[in-house]
Amino acid sequence: MRFLLFPVLLVVVVLVTACKHKKETRQEAGTEDRRPNIVLIMADDLGFSDLGCYGGEIETPNINWLAENGVRFAEFYNTSRCCPTRASLLTGLYNHQAGIGHMTTDENRQGYIGRLSDHAVTLAEVLKPAGYQTGMSGKWHVSNTIEQETPEAQMRWLNHQEEHPLFSPVEQYPTNRGFDKYFGNIWGVVNFFDPFSLVNGTEPVKTVPENYYHTDAINDTASAYIREFSREEKPFFLYVAHTAPHWPLHAFPEDIAKYEDVYKAGWDTIRQRRYERLIATGIIDRERYPLPPRWKNDLKWEDNPDAEWDARAMAVHAAMIDRMDRGIGRILETLRETGEIDRTLIVFLSDNGASPENSMRYGPGFDRPGSTRKGEEIVYAVDKKVLPGPETTFGSIGTRWANVSNTPFSYWKSESFEGGIHTPMIAFWPEGIRMEKGGIARESGHVMDFMATFADVAGAAYPETYNGRDIHPLQGRSLKPVLEGKKATGHPALFNEHEGGRMVRTKKWKLVAPDAKSSWELYNMDTDRTETKDVASARPEVVKRLDSLWTDWARQNHVMRE
Repeated sequence: MRFLLFPVLLVVVVLVTACKHKKETRQEAGTEDRRPNIVLIMADDLGFSDLGCYGGEIETPNINWLAENGVRFAEFYNTSRCCPTRASLLTGLYNHQAGIGHMTTDENRQGYIGRLSDHAVTLAEVLKPAGYQTGMSGKWHVSNTIEQETPEAQMRWLNHQEEHPLFSPVEQYPTNRGFDKYFGNIWGVVNFFDPFSLVNGTEPVKTVPENYYHTDAINDTASAYIREFSREEKPFFLYVAHTAPHWPLHAFPEDIAKYEDVYKAGWDTIRQRRYERLIATGIIDRERYPLPPRWKNDLKWEDNPDAEWDARAMAVHAAMIDRMDRGIGRILETLRETGEIDRTLIVFLSDNGASPENSMRYGPGFDRPGSTRKGEEIVYAVDKKVLPGPETTFGSIGTRWANVSNTPFSYWKSESFEGGIHTPMIAFWPEGIRMEKGGIARESGHVMDFMATFADVAGAAYPETYNGRDIHPLQGRSLKPVLEGKKATGHPALFNEHEGGRMVRTKKWKLVAPDAKSSWELYNMDTDRTETKDVASARPEVVKRLDSLWTDWARQNHVMRE
C-alpha cells in the first residue's frame, strides 16, 4: 500500500503547490478576488459548555484553536431546535417566516409548511450570484419528508432492505436551493455507521464502505470541496452541517475508551468543574450567572442504580464531539495546504442546547431503524442494560446529562429558556477580525444574522425578488461591526416560539414561558442570566409591555401560540 499511496500523495502535493503559486501570482498582479471564503460549521445538539474553550473537559483542540485565534460570543441565540434553527440560519429570517415553525411535516398553515419557503432565499442562493462557489456537506433537514405507505414498508426502507429514489421532493434538495455540490443526509436522525437518507447531489448513496462513520465523511467531504474550490479564482461558501453529537449515541470503541472513566465522577462534579472553568475563562461571571440547582437533584450520583450506563452514555457523547473536532482539524489543515486559511471566515456553533430526550423510549419507527443492514437487531435500551456506542444500540444522554452539558443554564433543546436557545459561537477570520485574538464578544447575536453578515463581507445583494417570487425582507443584522471591534446596534428585541414555548429578550429583560398554557416568567438579564429569580409578579408593567411586543411579533411572523 505504501507504494500505491506515494504517487497519489505526490500528485496532491504538486496540485496544492501549483494552486498556491497560481494564487500568489494573481495577487501580485492585483487581479485576485480577495473577498473571504466562508466556512460555516454547525454541530447538532452540542451543549453550551461541551467544548474545551467553553469550559468543557472534552478534548477539542482544533475548535479551541479557532477560539484562541478568533472571537467567542458569550450571548448568541438559536431557535431551540434542529430544523427551525437551520431554516433561520440559512435564510436570515425567523424560522416561521422561513417556513419551519415546527418540524418538517407540512401542517398546511403559513409558517408551518415544514420546508424552506418559496419566499425565502438561502445563503447559497445569495452568495452564488455574487460569484461564490457553493458547497454543503452534512445534515439538510429543512425539506418535507417523504414516507412510505405502511409502517412495515417504512421500516424496510430505514433498515436498508428496500430502496426508494427520494427522501424529500427533489426541488427541495440543497442542489436546488443554490448549492453547487452536496453530500449528506436529507433527514435529521442517522445511524452514524450506515446513515439513512444519504445522497450525493440528488442521487441516493445506496451503500457505504466498511468502517464508515458519518462525522468523518462530512468533514472529509468538506476538505475535498475546499481542494476543488481553491483551484478557482472565485471565493467559496461551504456549509458543514454535522449530525454529532445528536442521538443515537454511536462512536468507535477507541474513542469511547478515551473518556470511559471521566464521567464516573458524576453529574454534580462535572457540572461544578465546568462552571468554574467558564468563570476562569471569562465567558461568564459568578454574580450575573449564578449556578441554578441541578435538574432533578434528588438523585445523588452515588445512589444512581444506572451509574455505569449513564457514565458510558456521556463518554460516547464526548467521543462523538472529540471525533468531530479531529475532522475539523483536517478541514483547517486543508485550508492551510491550499493557502486559504488567512482569507477564510470560519464560524462554528451549535443548532440548539443539548438534548434531554430519552430516545430509547421512542423505539423503531419514522426515522429510527429496527435493525442494521445485515439484519442485526438494534436495541433500544429502556432498561439501560445494554451499553451505548455500537451500531446495534440506540440511546441518548437524557435530562440530567443534558443539564450538565448546558452548564450554567437550565433546561435544554426545544425550550425557550437559555439552556435551549443559547449556543457557543466562534468566529475566526485573520484578515477581517479586528478584535484581540481570543477575545469575547458581549453583543447579542442570532443565527438569522449570518445572512446579513455573509452578504456584508461578500458584497452580495439580498434580493427583493428571486425566480419571479417576492422575498421576505431580511430580518437578521450584520455581525461585521462586532468582528471589527466597533459598536453594533444589534436587535432591540429577539423572539422565539417552539411547540408553544416562547420568549422575548431585550437587553435588560427576558420574558419566557415553557408552553402556551403557562404564565409568563420574567428575568433581569443584567443580574440573572441563568434565570433563577422570576420577578414577573414584582414587575407587571414590564410583563405587559414585553407580552405586547411578543404578540405583535407572533402576528407578523405567522406564529401560533397553541
